[in-house]
Amino acid sequence: MKITVYGAEVQCASCVGAPSSTETYEWLQSALGRKYPERHFEFEYIDFETVDDEIAEAIKQDEWFYPLVLLDGEVVDEGVVQLRKVYAAIDQK
Repeated sequence: MKITVYGAEVQCASCVGAPSSTETYEWLQSALGRKYPERHFEFEYIDFETVDDEIAEAIKQDEWFYPLVLLDGEVVDEGVVQLRKVYAAIDQK
């Protein structure tokens, strides 16, 4: 399973007080490793300000909040990421 986190160095304006994108990325690696020790996850962090793809463009156009978490290319959660949503998406696979 591939977990992709789109984020940026600057925190989302509506996410003040929440973990940064990189903190969310690191937190997910740790939490998922503990919860699912038998599963292999591939993790990728993408700074949406430095790439030109459809998802990055959607974030730039305020269609998504960041950090934006994807599981195998499907959006799982955005903004203030909640583990229960990520766990539920993984459990459904």
